[in-house]
Amino acid sequence: MTERVLPELPLRALIPNAITMLALCAGATGVRFAIAGEFEKAAAAVVIAGVLDGIDGRVARLLKGTSKFGAELDSLSDVTAFGIAPALILYLWALQELGRFGWVIALSLAVCCALRLARFNAALDDLELPKKKLGFTTGVPAPVGAGLAMAPMFYSLGTDNSLDADPMLKAIIVAVVTGTTAFLMVANLPGLSWTSLKVKRETRLFILAAVGLFAASLAQAPWITLTALSAAYALTIPYAFWSYRRVLAAAATPPSAKPVADD
Repeated sequence: MTERVLPELPLRALIPNAITMLALCAGATGVRFAIAGEFEKAAAAVVIAGVLDGIDGRVARLLKGTSKFGAELDSLSDVTAFGIAPALILYLWALQELGRFGWVIALSLAVCCALRLARFNAALDDLELPKKKLGFTTGVPAPVGAGLAMAPMFYSLGTDNSLDADPMLKAIIVAVVTGTTAFLMVANLPGLSWTSLKVKRETRLFILAAVGLFAASLAQAPWITLTALSAAYALTIPYAFWSYRRVLAAAATPPSAKPVADD
């Protein structure tokens, strides 16, 4: 019986997986910083994990190194970096003031993140998903969910730990934001898909200028900028719902029923 020889794996296929592992390690390191009471470093670690998560898939497609193994590894990394890590960080930072209830809220974030990713993996091969087919996501993506849940921490860090003045109020605010975010991650609500957004050519200079201003503000006041970014995304949720309903209605309207412009 001859032993089966597996084909060699190209090095380019490992680069995206290495980036994914770095994202996982960054999220886990954030928990270590939180245990030590270094919450600024803990929040920064989760942000770094989000940046790494945003580029690993693009690097994989660029290098033609996509694989089922990479997709599964990415999901495991997301659960750790954007579900478990933020849940523990927020519990240690604020939610422990609420006792057992605070732990339940923290667990809800981790559980809903895992459920969202399981649903996403189960639908990987389903290209006919109604929202995906029309250019929308379903629910809040895991990295964005982590950012929304940690928005109160971003705000507090950017305002000289202003929320620390009243620990109970801080815990209540974090509980409401975290619970709402957990629900949005698993809710069957449409979200904006950045890959499907299109802009007019005449606005590209203004958009590039806005990106430059964002980069400058992120360098000068990172926590307030991240707070504003989280708030801006939250405002897109009702707009995405309205936009999805409008696109769905247009797609369901037969061509003969659509108005025809007069000559």
